[in-house]
Amino acid sequence: MNGALHLLEPTAARGHRLPIDYLFSSLAQDQHERAIGIVMSGTGSDGTLGVRAIKDGGGMVMAQNPASCEFDSMPRSALATGFVDYELPPAEMPAQLMAYTSHAFGRPPRSASAATVALPQSESALKKIFILLRAQTGHDFSQYKPTTIYRRIERRMAVHQVETLDAYVQYLQQTASEVEALFRDILIGVTNFFRDPDAFAALESQVIPKLFDGKPAGSVVRVWAAGCSTGEEAFSIAILLQERLEVLKQNYRVQVFATDIDSRAIAIARSGLYPASIAQDITPERLSRFFTPEADGTAYRVHKGIRDLLVFSEQDLIKDPPFSKLDLISCRNLMIYLGADLQKN
Repeated sequence: MNGALHLLEPTAARGHRLPIDYLFSSLAQDQHERAIGIVMSGTGSDGTLGVRAIKDGGGMVMAQNPASCEFDSMPRSALATGFVDYELPPAEMPAQLMAYTSHAFGRPPRSASAATVALPQSESALKKIFILLRAQTGHDFSQYKPTTIYRRIERRMAVHQVETLDAYVQYLQQTASEVEALFRDILIGVTNFFRDPDAFAALESQVIPKLFDGKPAGSVVRVWAAGCSTGEEAFSIAILLQERLEVLKQNYRVQVFATDIDSRAIAIARSGLYPASIAQDITPERLSRFFTPEADGTAYRVHKGIRDLLVFSEQDLIKDPPFSKLDLISCRNLMIYLGADLQKN
């Protein structure tokens, strides 16, 4: 809170605590782009969800190079997110950490309004960045909110200690992997199972029963989760639909279409495999009914019965045709990134 660390007595039983996820998430909430998370040698997957929170806030993440670890599962789990900025042996971390912080925080932090003021001078460079992104990824970010994009670009510049936007454009031209890294950074979305419990309680009690009202047995209920990221929200909706089917005891067909422009996120969603730390977001009853723990205890996989309700696909809702004949569209944490014209469209 306000830059200071406060310790509370743990409430979860030993073995169920996820102190690193908890620390990283609270650090990200408090410090935003000033947050830095470093994942060292350790067992399990604690820290993986916290890594995503730090990156969503515009912070930086390092992980220990697995070859230098005594226990490599924690760094490997963090690296598998695709959100780690530096993968290093511990001896190389201090110099990189100092170089990053002196570049990222050596000058006064730029507020969102200051970033907007700086945009006219930067407009030409920004347009070139959008062109490079579109050429390599096929996706056009020119109508996204400029402040959001600008913050992500500034963070990538700090990672590589690049001083000017024009120099960063040059770096992007020469480094295809950096175009991909910027693309991933722009797309980071914080998501978890049953995120915002009040919203899911309303969905469960008020919305989902109406989807089946007046539909004859054997008919189809179609749902679209747009901008589904790594799939947690889409699976949460599918679980609620499955529970409703069991109450109704009638033969309906449920189809959940879950789409995103990030191919890596879609691949994670299709696998239905998530770190063990998801247990903090799901009731024990749902966890035992709809998830299977992996043999080594580091992850859970969504049951095939739920996975079969979903179709995950790569789709750009800015240019690709939308799904039709839908009963419900879930579009959370997406529109806030789009400019006003794009939102209307």
